[in-house]
Amino acid sequence: MASAVHKTSPDLIPLSNATLSALPAEVRRPGYDRSCLTAGIVHIGVGNFHRAHQAWYLSRLMEMGLAKDWAILGAGVRPYDAAMRDKLLAQDCLTTLIELDGDHRAAEVIGSMIDYVPVAEGHGPLIASMADPAIRIVAMTVTEGGYFQAGGALDIAHPDIVQDAANPDRPSTVFGAIIAALRLRRERGAGPVTLLSCDNLQGNGAILRGVVLGVARLSDPALADWIEDCCSFPNSMVDCIVPATGERELDFARAFGVNDAAPVSHEAFRQWVIEDDFCAGRPPLEKVGVTFSSSVHSYEMMKLRILNAGHQMVANAGALLGLETIAEATTHPAVGAFLHKVLSEEVAPHVPSVAEFTPDQYIALIKRRFSNPSIVDTTRRVAFDGSSRHPGFVLPSLRDALLSDGGFSGLALTEALWARYCLGTTEAGEAIAANDPQWDRLTKRANEAVDRPQAWLEMSAIYGDLSQDPRFATAFADWMGVLTRDGVEAAIALYAG
Repeated sequence: MASAVHKTSPDLIPLSNATLSALPAEVRRPGYDRSCLTAGIVHIGVGNFHRAHQAWYLSRLMEMGLAKDWAILGAGVRPYDAAMRDKLLAQDCLTTLIELDGDHRAAEVIGSMIDYVPVAEGHGPLIASMADPAIRIVAMTVTEGGYFQAGGALDIAHPDIVQDAANPDRPSTVFGAIIAALRLRRERGAGPVTLLSCDNLQGNGAILRGVVLGVARLSDPALADWIEDCCSFPNSMVDCIVPATGERELDFARAFGVNDAAPVSHEAFRQWVIEDDFCAGRPPLEKVGVTFSSSVHSYEMMKLRILNAGHQMVANAGALLGLETIAEATTHPAVGAFLHKVLSEEVAPHVPSVAEFTPDQYIALIKRRFSNPSIVDTTRRVAFDGSSRHPGFVLPSLRDALLSDGGFSGLALTEALWARYCLGTTEAGEAIAANDPQWDRLTKRANEAVDRPQAWLEMSAIYGDLSQDPRFATAFADWMGVLTRDGVEAAIALYAG
């Protein structure tokens, strides 16, 4: 595919089924008849990542004349989803993907999504869609913090979970909606479905299983037993760097002559690893590069502990230094050296190899990916929701290091940098706007930690028993002192040597 050629506004073609044949030759478009597609998947959370990743794999499979009964129904539960639904329906649920690889850009229109379920209070349309016998997979990308976890288990005291347990016919959460749909499927003899999490969580299938069964048991234990016996929850690992869409991405599509209200840019790398545990059939995704493996855990561990944890290291340090993008931060001498040393010396020793990569090879790969200047992924976006991401991505390596008497100083510095970020100001004194669902609480704790570092570690929902380990507490306190006294760049340079 060729690089984009600048197009002027009169040349723009509004994206729709009717205009596909008129798109410029350099834009790849669906080579299959979309009118012949029928839905087999409901996907909840139609953000940029889903469209650049899972929807792309399905579209490529359809290009091969396969999976025509596995098209996607988009769905969502937030106000943002209703706005996205309007945009996508106006262009027949088509999306322009812009691949950014160095100076080269390539455009592809995918058409594997054929409709978007109305977003409504009580989730009636979503429940009806998931209860349709033609739907055999319900997949989701609802973010790491969307699974109502507290201390590694379902938070049954959360107000939304309490509400769904008391009012199963009027659910407020996506999980309550899934349970309501499964109840209808059981009553109507429609059969079970596979429930597939595509979020960055270690053991995401097991976590999803625990949430669905836990909520179901609160109101209907017999239904929970049926779900446990009949439905499947495969673990999966997903990987592709996909920035948020802004004016830059809109301009990318326009440069190819396409007027797309919701284009997506992405890197050239993709990976999807799934347990082959589908109770109601699945599309042959292995034909388009998806790996089916019984060792998903190893792939998850490598990706979450190296790429996702590395993202947190780079994002907090970079944002504090006024670096706006992950590429700028990764190529900053001090930040890049900090990232490499922590991952190589403190994370990699606790990560097993997979068929494709050793940990050191994977570290080299993600450093190249992070450094891609064409991917304008902001440090602010990556730093969002640290209260979910640090426990899931960084702290498992810290626990392993402490248990094995391995090095952990850089991991302690990573946590101190996060606390420093949550003070809400950069090194230059510029304000950092709220960037976490728990921002007020985090900011309060961060301010207390300037004089009493242990105050930060006393957030038991995040640190648990780690706060009681004197080795970690001492290292964290030491780094907080260095950050306060000497600043961010001096601290990471001191660590990196």
